[in-house]
Amino acid sequence: MGEHGHSQLDQLWAVVRSIPAGRVASYGAVGRALENPASGFMVGRWMASCPEDGVPWWRVVNKRGELPIAKRDPRMALDQRARLEAECVAFDGDFIVQSAFWEP
Repeated sequence: MGEHGHSQLDQLWAVVRSIPAGRVASYGAVGRALENPASGFMVGRWMASCPEDGVPWWRVVNKRGELPIAKRDPRMALDQRARLEAECVAFDGDFIVQSAFWEP
């Protein structure tokens, strides 16, 4: 991935770090906040390589408020939900209540 790609990922991690505790942002909202906007699909791909050091990956969800990581690893989805609930994010069944959404 060229130098531009690393810059894009650094921006991505900065945007994700800016999501306040107790709030979530959609993949698309995160992508729109980048200097060179990216699709929600691309943000989802990049999030798969999210660094462990202080990047709150669990605050990024799909536009409906679902936890799409469940398709890849149901245990990670349980971890994501537990982390969000610990931050007082409310769920309505399998969906995050819309009032928790934040726009970067």
